[in-house]
Amino acid sequence: MIGRRRIVLAALAAGLPLAGTAPALALSAPVADAASVDDLDPAQSAAFRAWFVRIVDEQLRQGPTPRWYQRDCAGLVRFAVGEALKVHDARWLRANGMQDGAAARRLPPELSLSPAQRTLGQRWTRADGSTGAYASALALVQGNSRFVARSVNQAQPGDLLFFDQGDEQHLMIWMGRYVAYHTGTVTPSDNGLRAVTLARLMEWSDSRWQPQDANPNFIGVFRFAFLSR
Repeated sequence: MIGRRRIVLAALAAGLPLAGTAPALALSAPVADAASVDDLDPAQSAAFRAWFVRIVDEQLRQGPTPRWYQRDCAGLVRFAVGEALKVHDARWLRANGMQDGAAARRLPPELSLSPAQRTLGQRWTRADGSTGAYASALALVQGNSRFVARSVNQAQPGDLLFFDQGDEQHLMIWMGRYVAYHTGTVTPSDNGLRAVTLARLMEWSDSRWQPQDANPNFIGVFRFAFLSR
């Protein structure tokens, strides 16, 4: 099982497909390592992280907004990225239930971005090399993020925790004080959103979801490639 994890890490670093995935997932180069003129500088990256985790937190607090259409783990990431990159004016705040005085006082600093930077969330690199608004959990990591570490202690707010369960992959979001994710299942009584402390996750009854080195299904912490290191 440890060998499996090392193979996965090597495949991600080299832009190769994971075992059990279709050949179309292969990438000819490690896309996430390529510098881009649209990459965010340190100040922009800090503001983006603050908005990204705030938007995820609001989904947990208020319930999913109707504008978030694809309700799964990768869909939560894509939605929060897209909203974090937008202009957060009065209209946006009203649409997101964040216009009241208390919420407004806790807003992160506004992002100063170029028009091209604001479209980063619409230009994910996909498995076949094309770009678009949709990208799977695997593609978000393999073609749009860089590996940070195996230890969650190295994670910054807004980083992704990536799990490979063989037939499917899953993303969680490190929020700074807890972990957030979507289960991928929605029912009339369960919106699928979860917030779990790291201490609780480390002792999860199903050890496949524990983000620690002894778990071969936990691949590691990943960071969006457009952020400053």
